[in-house]
Amino acid sequence: MAVTVPSDKHFRRSRIHATRRSHLRAKPVVRVIRAVLGLCVLAAGGYVAAQAAVDMLGLRVRHITVHGNQRVSTVEVLNLLEGLNGDSLMTTDLDRWRARLFASPWVADARFRRRLPATIDVEIRERQPAGIARIGNELHLIDAGATPIDEFGPRYADCDLPMIDGLVVDRSAIKPQIDRARSQLVMRLLTDLSGHPDLAKRVSQIDVSDAHDVHVILDGDTAVLRLGDMKFAERLGSYVELQAALRERVPDIDYVDLRFGERVYVGPSHTAASQAPATNTTPPPARDAGARRQQ
Repeated sequence: MAVTVPSDKHFRRSRIHATRRSHLRAKPVVRVIRAVLGLCVLAAGGYVAAQAAVDMLGLRVRHITVHGNQRVSTVEVLNLLEGLNGDSLMTTDLDRWRARLFASPWVADARFRRRLPATIDVEIRERQPAGIARIGNELHLIDAGATPIDEFGPRYADCDLPMIDGLVVDRSAIKPQIDRARSQLVMRLLTDLSGHPDLAKRVSQIDVSDAHDVHVILDGDTAVLRLGDMKFAERLGSYVELQAALRERVPDIDYVDLRFGERVYVGPSHTAASQAPATNTTPPPARDAGARRQQ
């Protein structure tokens, strides 16, 4: 006798296998999650342990020593580093603290060193003032890159530096801006003169109103020296060599143009021209009154 067994879809083998495969695929994911959680726990535990070790050994910043600074005070440096005291000596981010020091316009660079058991040593390198620039209605110390450092005042009376005019195009502006081309001209001039300290210390005034022609006045001299935009030290040196001879020919000089190599042009002052002898009724133009450089 034949017996008919009702079919049941729940007993199909394909269904059972699919369930097993799904269960097997889920296991690696669970394992990964557990491993990540375990690593996080270990990392947190390691950090806590490290902090505990730091506290137990007393490796906290208790002293900050500052050196290399002259213009920026130690108090100002310590104020900028407020919060470093008490921080972990071994784990504190020194780059972050170093970045804070650049809030002072005097700080050009800084180096930090950890010293056991509880000291951070800070070495400051300051920017060096190279001139006193007229910016709007104010005077500012600037460095060799023609970048302002600080407003000039009585506390900088010891700075024997040349006065620099012409950096700002519109001095009447509410916020006068330094012209890039003129600041680069000043930078090239100061950089060139830095290799000739004897000449550099004689420079009293600098004018870069013309971005292609630097005007310079030396200490104890009234003549405006036109140097162009290159060979500044060489041209100044030429004038110094010729200075006595030029004064013999033209006692009252308005300007000396040194831009043309071997040829030096001297312009007498208006007073000297008005006092010229009556027989000299048609003097040549100032640019034609040349004196060849002595060999």
